[in-house]
Amino acid sequence: MLPWVVRRTRLPLLSLRCVDCRSESATTGEGRFRVNANGKLLDVWLLVRCVSCDRTSKLTVHERAPVRSLDPAQLDGYLVNDPGLVASRLLDPLFAQRNHFTLDWTGAWRLETPSAWLDEAWPVQVEVTFDDPVPVRPERLIARGLGLSRNEVLRRIKCDVSLRRTTSTGFTFTVMAEN
Repeated sequence: MLPWVVRRTRLPLLSLRCVDCRSESATTGEGRFRVNANGKLLDVWLLVRCVSCDRTSKLTVHERAPVRSLDPAQLDGYLVNDPGLVASRLLDPLFAQRNHFTLDWTGAWRLETPSAWLDEAWPVQVEVTFDDPVPVRPERLIARGLGLSRNEVLRRIKCDVSLRRTTSTGFTFTVMAEN
């Protein structure tokens, strides 16, 4: 079985309407948190920037949270702007839902495939894994990886998941020999 891996190359853009210029894209840039203390309560925001007008907005991570309710390592990550913590918050579907944005993965991922696989006996079985939840249509991913047209993918590929339905979880498929 051949391994294919879908990997993130950068953080995705956010589909989020800017209040100033009405653009619909924002970025986290280098990824910064803002932590504000109000007595024994903390507010934590993830700062995002409009790609068109450069206006900074805040996405709520924690609101009026007691200091003791936060894990000390996580609080330290907010204070030092830990890139892993920025990525985990941004990729959290509940965080996205609560802050009313979706992720735009265009140009933010790559497909890693083994270079020499044509020596394999037909049919060839391939396992696709995802490092991050990148939403892709299997037919487009397979067409890119094999250099085939999408019609040829539909004809030559046997797969347990729908080839035309977006997925962000791993799957396997079989490439049948050309007739």
